[in-house]
Amino acid sequence: MADEQDMLNRWRLVLGKYAAGQISFGGEGGSVKLMDMEQVLDYLYTREYGEEQGIREERGGGSEASQPTVPQWLSKVKKLFPKQTVEIMEHHALEKYGMTELLTDPEVLRKLEPNKELLKTILELKHMMKGEVLQLAREVVRKVAEEIMKKLEQDIQKSFFGRLDRNSSSPVRSIRNLDMKRTIRMNLKNYDTEQSQLLLKQIYFNSRMKKYNQWRVIICVDESGSMLDSVIHSAVMAGIFAKLPMLDTKLVIFDTSVVDLSGYVDDPVETLMSVQLGGGTNIAGALSYCEGLIDFPYRTMLVLVTDLYEGGGYQNLYRVSKGIIESGAKMVVLTALDMEANPQYDRHAAAVLAGMGASVGAMTPEELAGFIAKII
Repeated sequence: MADEQDMLNRWRLVLGKYAAGQISFGGEGGSVKLMDMEQVLDYLYTREYGEEQGIREERGGGSEASQPTVPQWLSKVKKLFPKQTVEIMEHHALEKYGMTELLTDPEVLRKLEPNKELLKTILELKHMMKGEVLQLAREVVRKVAEEIMKKLEQDIQKSFFGRLDRNSSSPVRSIRNLDMKRTIRMNLKNYDTEQSQLLLKQIYFNSRMKKYNQWRVIICVDESGSMLDSVIHSAVMAGIFAKLPMLDTKLVIFDTSVVDLSGYVDDPVETLMSVQLGGGTNIAGALSYCEGLIDFPYRTMLVLVTDLYEGGGYQNLYRVSKGIIESGAKMVVLTALDMEANPQYDRHAAAVLAGMGASVGAMTPEELAGFIAKII
């Protein structure tokens, strides 16, 4: 029965909303998703009817959900359909149905609310933008990147500057910095046996500022389409790290080619606008390049942000990774770097690299900052 309903659901999606009177969506908990799928399909493919589309919509009455904007539509398509289907629908939208409002009309872009989904859409389609639209797109990228940075920067700086140094005293007398154990230990000689009281003649406080020798952090980011959220947060994180005096930050992005963006590391906008999403993946080639950036291995951390689906041969990936780890550099492999940290990655490759001594996992930006601060 479930298979029959699944087949009916598929036919309803093929035929569209005009078959609602004959075929209804069904199944456990899937009707809402199916209705969303029908809406995004309808938004695109009713364009096939041309002028007749307006007539059909009039017959349908005014009870339907409001139509999404282009960015909202693209965002929904990516959530609801597999990657191959998304690529086909995007191709149809741009090439067959001429949905170029976002790419050609500055007024449309001006009216859109800058947010992360719009940022992602711009990064995916920026190669088709020109002139005034491209300049407006850059402003959207700047606004959204600055908003993300604003949310992260304070917490990240706390990870480095706000960590208690329990090995030194501080002239700043604050209950927050009170070193209770040392205060008790150093005042035991003042214990009053008759009154059974500990007399505190000297109170000690922990220092909240610690001196560091500079570490080099190399952030190496896979710019394939599936890593878009991680690319955005990697660019923002690199910009924040570039402001910290204890870090010398390098930023490298790659697909089958490698681009060193270290010269733009303090400007996330330039970094993000340099990203070319899609293409193949050669992780080993990128790591080989990053290996050349390591001057002092024991004060270097290489953060590789990738889903570990290697197109250049896994043995090459393992060989280069082994050399980096054995040099004494810290190697961190992040299968996701965003607010949700929901990874999709090659688990076998992750297990092999972890076995070599790499730290492998998914992290939020705050967790990465805490991890690096702890090491240095």
